[in-house]
Amino acid sequence: MAIITSTNVANAIVKLVAADALPALVGNLVMGNLVNRDYEPVLAQAGDTINIPIPPTMVANNILEGGTVSPQNPSLGNAQIVLNTHAEATFQLPDVTKVLAVPDLLKIYMQPAVIAIAEKIETDLLNLYAGFTANTPVGTAGTAITEATVDAAETTLFLANIPPSEKRYMVVDAGTYSAWRQIPRFSEFEAVGVPGFPAIMKGTIGMIKGFEVHRSQFVQKTGSSPVATHNLAFTRNALGLVIRRLPQPLPGTGAIAEYAELGNFGMRVVMSYQPNTLAQQFTVDVLYGCGILLNAAGVQVTT
Repeated sequence: MAIITSTNVANAIVKLVAADALPALVGNLVMGNLVNRDYEPVLAQAGDTINIPIPPTMVANNILEGGTVSPQNPSLGNAQIVLNTHAEATFQLPDVTKVLAVPDLLKIYMQPAVIAIAEKIETDLLNLYAGFTANTPVGTAGTAITEATVDAAETTLFLANIPPSEKRYMVVDAGTYSAWRQIPRFSEFEAVGVPGFPAIMKGTIGMIKGFEVHRSQFVQKTGSSPVATHNLAFTRNALGLVIRRLPQPLPGTGAIAEYAELGNFGMRVVMSYQPNTLAQQFTVDVLYGCGILLNAAGVQVTT
């Protein structure tokens, strides 16, 4: 029979916190769940550069009878993403033993910390809008989204040779989402063929003209009159989110760490004692970088 010690209890508490941390993070992400995620449980440090391979372009040749093949020397593309963000959220618990006795108390503390990290990741991903230069932006600043704008975004990705099999997403701000729901044709049975279309019944847009539509509070805005809202239409491979493990604290420093890893996401939870406040301190942190992988696979949708 295992002996219960203070060390065992401390490790159990950190594992409990880590188990609750990652599902809460994933549940509060929009962009982070749509883009290409690259995660490996290898140790890294802030400033490291990660190379993401991009498939090369090849052509089909017509081989005549008796002819020979035409060997190609495709060049594998490469996108470099720097791990330049070490995001953390820290909180303290005066009586950490209550975490084991009252698990709901842990969630009360954990959720704000995890949501703060999720918001940081969302903001960084949506702030990449200016990097999509391969395609001309569609829409007009200060003007509500129209069916023609949505159609133009889909056509732009088609003309950029994005395979039809690749799922298309559009992430917009609250105002654009609201205006979208009020476009008459998008809520008529004759147009969409679905009685009680979700835009009316549930307030959700769903899929329109090939786009799975999402809204985010962190879509970037610039200017003053008119304000330009930089919504994004893209495929999964347009953007990359790279996450790597942070190292364990040095032994004997009084800190205990656990990793939470799920679905190409990974984060670290560190527990330490703070003598000044006589409390246990928890730090939830993640090391990541984000960037554009395939420029032609994204287009700005300005409203």
